[in-house]
Amino acid sequence: MGEIINVTESFLPPIQEFVKHIQRAYENRWLTNRGELVIELEEKLKNYLKLSKTSILCVNNGTFPIQVALKLFGNGGEIITTPFSYIATTSAILWENCLPVFVDIHPNYLTIDETKIEHAITTRTTCILATHVFGNICNVEAIEKIANKYNLKVIYDAAHCFGVNYKGRSIFEYGDISTCSFHATKLFHTAEGGAIFSKKEEMKKIFLLHNFGHSGPGEIQDIGVNGKLSEIQAAMGLSVLPYMSQIIKKRKEIHEQYMHLLSFKTYRTILIREFCNWNFSYFPIIFENEKQLIRVFENLKRENIFVRRYFRPSLNTLSFSKRQTCEISEGISDRVLSLPISHKLEYQDLCRIVNIIDGAN
Repeated sequence: MGEIINVTESFLPPIQEFVKHIQRAYENRWLTNRGELVIELEEKLKNYLKLSKTSILCVNNGTFPIQVALKLFGNGGEIITTPFSYIATTSAILWENCLPVFVDIHPNYLTIDETKIEHAITTRTTCILATHVFGNICNVEAIEKIANKYNLKVIYDAAHCFGVNYKGRSIFEYGDISTCSFHATKLFHTAEGGAIFSKKEEMKKIFLLHNFGHSGPGEIQDIGVNGKLSEIQAAMGLSVLPYMSQIIKKRKEIHEQYMHLLSFKTYRTILIREFCNWNFSYFPIIFENEKQLIRVFENLKRENIFVRRYFRPSLNTLSFSKRQTCEISEGISDRVLSLPISHKLEYQDLCRIVNIIDGAN
């Protein structure tokens, strides 16, 4: 039995680089409330992501941006969404007193099936909230056409999408609001955190919502809560950002090795949408049946290799959401397994993972 291998591992920059940024916060005697580190991080992210039509606001977690988007656009209505996502997507809808209306997913891309959206629209529909699953983008052009036809807002849960481009543009520039997670398990992280991407006119309202309604010291213009990123979190982000090209390059190499070594006899992987410049954030495989998955899962676990069943269960089956049938999502959620992929995964360990998977089938 070898060392523990997790499905992913947080990238930790050299500690002296992190301390260097922390030192700045100490010298400024400014730990939160949009200090210079947060402002610098936002500017560097905007440049790295090549955002030309969209503003960015860094916040303290990856779920808060979805809640803010629904606060702005949900209006207590029906939100068309995907059942194949992390629980935060559906929880945010319910938290903001809206009703999730689940639309099944595409069997190959695993994103919301845009051809089924119109059938789900009613007079109470206010938004489409779609997830770019595993960093694989939705059909953003088709969704935009539908939204324009029915005067709906589009929110993208792009938690997995740092660095993803579509037709030469950052995926964060699509939709009325896009959100991203900077959780420690993500490619780019601030230990805990996230970001909201939107047009400048919307960002004025979003800023108030994340800052207790304050537009400045002593001035309160609207309701709001505390969604601010701290200087400590920003210090981690500033320390991680210079390594992003290296991190994505390593993940691409691992992805290519998996594709070359795995047999794909009793399982398959997802189809990446055309013109999507992907970030290799996950490596999911989909088995023919759940029995095969469980056998592989247990065999890997015995060798201290901990994979994850992202995303299970299908969110339309949760007891606190209104039951709606989504056969494809329900079937895939029982058969999909995310394999280890991180900057630290060594080739010999990858080979061991492949041998266990193919030896169990």
